[in-house]
This record gives sequence, structure tokens and C-alpha cells, in this order.
Amino acid sequence: MAVRLPRPHRDDVRIALGGLLGGLLLYAVGLGVRPADEPIVLWPDSRVLLLPLVVMAGCELLRRTMPRTALLIGTVAVAADLFTRGSLATVLMFTDLIYAAVLYGRAVGARRILWLTGLITVAGTVVPVAVWRVPEALLIGVGVGLVALTPAATGWIVRNHRDTAAAERLRAEQTALLAEIDRAQAVTAERARMARELHDMVANHLSAIAIHSTAALSLDDPRTSKDALAVIRENSVEGLAEMRRLIGILRDDSGDKEPAAAPTLDGLEALTEGARTNGLDVTLDATHEARLPAPVELAAYRIVQESLTNALKHASPGRVTVTVAQLDGSLTVRVTSPYGDRDGPRAPGSGAGLVGMEERVALLDGTFEAGPENSGRTKAWTVRATLPINQRTQRDHRDLRDQPGQSTQSSHGGSE
Repeated sequence: MAVRLPRPHRDDVRIALGGLLGGLLLYAVGLGVRPADEPIVLWPDSRVLLLPLVVMAGCELLRRTMPRTALLIGTVAVAADLFTRGSLATVLMFTDLIYAAVLYGRAVGARRILWLTGLITVAGTVVPVAVWRVPEALLIGVGVGLVALTPAATGWIVRNHRDTAAAERLRAEQTALLAEIDRAQAVTAERARMARELHDMVANHLSAIAIHSTAALSLDDPRTSKDALAVIRENSVEGLAEMRRLIGILRDDSGDKEPAAAPTLDGLEALTEGARTNGLDVTLDATHEARLPAPVELAAYRIVQESLTNALKHASPGRVTVTVAQLDGSLTVRVTSPYGDRDGPRAPGSGAGLVGMEERVALLDGTFEAGPENSGRTKAWTVRATLPINQRTQRDHRDLRDQPGQSTQSSHGGSE
């Protein structure tokens, strides 16, 4: 089976043709490296030097595709050229083969060639001086160094620069890929955050509107309908205000305006009062420090808000209890509502509220539980969240709020 040689690179073809034509030109003008009467010249006929020249030009065709093979054959050719009058083109092409073998060959082979040419250069310097003991013998070592070590060292330097450039290019591509991944994750996280904000701010008002509008349509009582319409109007106005506030935050990218204050635990009383207006029997028990990290206060507020919304939509008649307590470096939020069959109108749910609460707690490395549990003779739905209070974050937040000129609103400013 015939072995097909790889197709030579076009630059290698140009190098081979240039070396062959240069050698033929030197042969035509009768220029050789050594005179014909030197003892080392075994074949004084000038035509004999054409054979190593042609072989060396053929090796140049393989300098990039088969650098090791080309160097081995080229070494034999240059050795044969030593016993002829010699051609400068043959020697120059041999130095190029050494350079190409180091540059394009495998790293292990390139390292060996560099060491071998270094040893040959040292030997070519020390041995002639030791044998002949004349200063002119050093010229032999210089010649060997120029023919062998110099191209090998040059190839090694170029190879290192090439590998470094490839590594830097790969590192830049990886950095760009990581930046794109970070950007995509940031966009996803921001979309999830805005989804939680939209759900928590608007769902409460829309749920109350849905329930009271259903009651107004189903009960033929003018007084009841009037009260329901009043609640519907109140929740519509509040929901519209919340939407305008959120849209303002999204549209204002100048950074000149003071960000709107985010909800805090101080607003729990007003939140539960609004739930009572919508028809829930709510009790609130909140004990905590006056100043907590803004992310913790916002998460606790939203969890209570969403839990009251769910109680309004799904809970059975009965009392809803909200407990917020700070203990052992964490803030615990617990909302309990009656669980069971409900006779009155019910607003539809999507389950996004529980997901949003769980995401908020997870962002603060807390724990979250939600589900039915038996409490004596009654069955209750309990939402329980534990939010760790990072001491360093709490200290930094307290220092910021205690600075002169800093108001409570600005310390809680911005969105989650």
C-alpha cells in the first residue's frame, strides 16, 4: 500500500525553490565552500555537490509537515556535502531545517534538539582547541554554533512566543466567555428580582380586587356592593401607585434622583392594617432591633406581604397571626392562617408567591418552610422563614445610618 506524503505548505515550496535556484546559481559561477585540493574533499568533481543540494531542497518541502524526518534526511545530506566542494545553499537550508524542527516539531523533540546542538557546539569548540592547540581552532566552534545552535535557539524563542500568544488568546476567549456567562446570569437574576417585586407589590392589591369584585357580583346587597367597591377602589389606587414607583425605578437610569425608599419592618403595622381592611383578622407581634440590614428587612416585609396575600386568597375564616422575632443572630418570620375548605370567593393562584419567598430567603442563606400543620383541633397553613443577620453587614449598615445627614429613608433606599 502506497504511503501518501502530506501536501507541503506553499511557503515551504517557495523556500525549497529559492534554495535550489540559489545553489544552482552558485554552482554556475563556480563558487564552493572549500577548494578542491583540501584533504576532506573526497569528491572534487563539482557536479557531485548537486546531489546533497537537491536532497536538501526536497527536505525543505517537509519542513512544516514532517519536520523530524526532514531534519534526519537533511543531516545525512549535509554530512555528505562535507566531502564535496560544498554549497553554501545546502548549509543554509540545513540551518532552516533545524529551525523548523524546533518550531514545528513536538515540544519534547524540540527540547532535545536544542540540547544536542548545544553539546555539539561545545564539543566543536573544545575538541579542536585541545587537539591543535591554536587559537584559530576556535573558529570551528563558532561555525558549528552558527550552523547548529543559533537556528535551534532562534526556533525555541519563536516557539515560546507563539505558545505564549496562543495561551493569551485562549485566556482572552475564556475571559470573554466568562464575562458573557456573568452577564447572562446577571440578566436572569435581575429578571427574577423584578418578577418577585412585581408579584409581591401588585398581587396583594389585585387579589383583594378579585375577591371583593366577586363578592359584589354574587351578593345582591347594595350596602355590601358599595363597601366592596370602596375596597376595590382603594386597592386599585395603591396598586397603581406601586406600579408607577416600580416603573419610575426602571426608567430612571441617570442616578440623579434619590431612590425610592424600600419597605422596612416599620411598615408591617400599616401592611396588617391594610389586610384588615380587606377582610382578614390579623394580629401582629413584632420584636426586633430598630435597625437591621436593609436586605433582611425587605425580605421579611415581602414574606409577610405575600403570606397575607395568600391568606386573603386561600385561607379559611379565622385569625391570621404574624410573628417577627429576632433571636440568636437571625430574624424569624412566622405567618399562620386557618387551612381548610373555604366557602367564600377565592382568587386564583399561580404558585409564584411561594417560589418568590423561597428565592428571597435563599439569597440571604436562610431557611424557608411552608405547608399545612396540625395545631390542636384546627389545621393551619404556616409560613416560616429564618433570615441570618450578618454581623459585619449589620455593623456597616448601622454606621451608614448613624452618619450625620443620613436619613432613615435614604438608608433603606433603592431596590433589593
